[in-house]
Amino acid sequence: MSSQPTIEQRLDAVEARLAIGQLPVRYALATDSRDIDGWVRLFVPDVQVGRSGSGRDALAAFIGPRLRAFRRSVHFVGAHRIDLDAGDRDRATGAVYCRAEHEVGDRWIVMAICYFDEYRRVGGEWLFVRRRAKHWYSADISEHPQGVGFNGWAHPRAAMLPQEFPTWEAFWAAH
Repeated sequence: MSSQPTIEQRLDAVEARLAIGQLPVRYALATDSRDIDGWVRLFVPDVQVGRSGSGRDALAAFIGPRLRAFRRSVHFVGAHRIDLDAGDRDRATGAVYCRAEHEVGDRWIVMAICYFDEYRRVGGEWLFVRRRAKHWYSADISEHPQGVGFNGWAHPRAAMLPQEFPTWEAFWAAH
């Protein structure tokens, strides 16, 4: 026999999903407007910044140079899956689709991205703990992604999707 969630628990889950759903939109707007202060406030205060440290100051120092790699950008946020942690009501994970466009010199680079996110509620506010971006392709708007090996921009990581979805290889192996 399973117990039904209370109305308070259900309302908390709805409010959590609504608040978490705004994070990728605020992230995209902060990126495109180059609002570094707003951008870093979307992350937990103790955010881990790779091997270079932790905290929002370290995150600001990390992201500033990366945002200067392109002049203008437009991030279109799409589908967003949010999974609330059943054992910890202050934690969640999610996946967010995004089509991003970047002005890089005289090129206009288009990317199809999926962000794999971890979220935590801190002081009543939902924030990013971590974002891992994986992409299907990056290519100049005048190129076909296949024509540039799915990586037409000097991107630090090769295209990882769709192969990194756990069901991808099994689907194709069955046929």
